[in-house]
Amino acid sequence: MDGLVGLLKVRVVRGINLAYRDARGSDPYVVIRLGKKKLKTSVKKRSVNPIWHEELTLTVTNPSQALKLEVFDKDTFSRDDPMGDAEIDVAPLMEVVNMNPEEIKNGTIIRSVRPSTKNCLADESHVCWRNGKFVQDMILRLKNVESGEIQLQLQWVNIPPVATR
Repeated sequence: MDGLVGLLKVRVVRGINLAYRDARGSDPYVVIRLGKKKLKTSVKKRSVNPIWHEELTLTVTNPSQALKLEVFDKDTFSRDDPMGDAEIDVAPLMEVVNMNPEEIKNGTIIRSVRPSTKNCLADESHVCWRNGKFVQDMILRLKNVESGEIQLQLQWVNIPPVATR
């Protein structure tokens, strides 16, 4: 845990209009990567609009690293089919985590990020102070695929410093 800066909780909420990779839909799952760390969601059978509501927690040692997301179709007898990918810039969330939240009202939007050619956002994303935590809700448009979006929520967790004797 040397060099640990904090934890990034990624709530994979749902997929929207994902690509068909099998005759009756797809069996999608999401892979999240941060540096050499890799986590994945469960597989949702026969769905192009899956609902996960799964939380994946990554340890962060380099907060400037981009978070990578990939969606795959689970296949039993062949290699899993790619269903798109996206990169997530965690900088907007990282820029607010050191703010003093005592004066911030619950639900306050602290920062907004608009979709552009430099990000994968499908819609405007907001960094908010909600229930005692900094969170960022977003919908990502998948690249390298004919259709599909993934709804996520990012949450930063500070690691308290360890007292030395």
